Amino acid sequence: MTRKIQQYSDIQQQDSEILFGKHAVLEVLHAKKQINKLFLQKGISGRQIVDILELVKQQGVIYQEVPKAKLDDLSNGENHQGVVITLPPYEYQTIDDSFQLAESRNEAPFFIILDELEDPHNLGSILRTADATGVHGVIIPKRRSVGLTGIVAKISTGAIEHVPVIRVTNLVQAIDDLKERGVWIFSSDMEGEDMRTWNSDGSIAIVIGNEGKGVSPIVKKASDGVITIPMVGHVQSLNASVAASILMYEVARKRI
Repeated sequence: MTRKIQQYSDIQQQDSEILFGKHAVLEVLHAKKQINKLFLQKGISGRQIVDILELVKQQGVIYQEVPKAKLDDLSNGENHQGVVITLPPYEYQTIDDSFQLAESRNEAPFFIILDELEDPHNLGSILRTADATGVHGVIIPKRRSVGLTGIVAKISTGAIEHVPVIRVTNLVQAIDDLKERGVWIFSSDMEGEDMRTWNSDGSIAIVIGNEGKGVSPIVKKASDGVITIPMVGHVQSLNASVAASILMYEVARKRI
């Protein structure tokens, strides 16, 4: 296939998502997602780069070799591993999509609700664990919350392609919708029912709060219960993605 080249000066970043990292890029290529353009660092080599180029040529994706400085700029200084792609903004799913996914797997619906999470690294890590534990949907609010970005995709190591992410206008309304469909909602907090005695059977959703403020009072009030992770150390709080992972595996422990 003829090599396709295009100047990178025409990138409209406001209409594109920037994705970087070898594994994340390979996941997108294997999924045959629509890609605007791929940028490779000049002189880069390696098995994964060969695989990326082979898929790019098969799919007719426009690509170009550029200096490392350009990739540094596109990835905002993150570890791009010599490969960056631009693609249309990530498509968010719906709650109905997640219920259909659960039904197709013959499983009780399992959701994670993120209450104004701001750190893209936390969201990426949560998506990675959500994929590993069989979560059917991750719900985030449209305002005051990190969305699906290239950094999130990189940290998720491809999980962003497999876990439905639902962006809603109002979290409380989304919680009410889930409750009407038979899903039990549990917020995570420092004071609540011990995780070890928690009944996590059936259709369930776990709310993870903001990195600094935790779960908001209005969301906590809308929940069916509050659960806590027992700790014995001097620091009585965990990183949001770590807390989410522990609780996801507590649910998955009875499912896997």
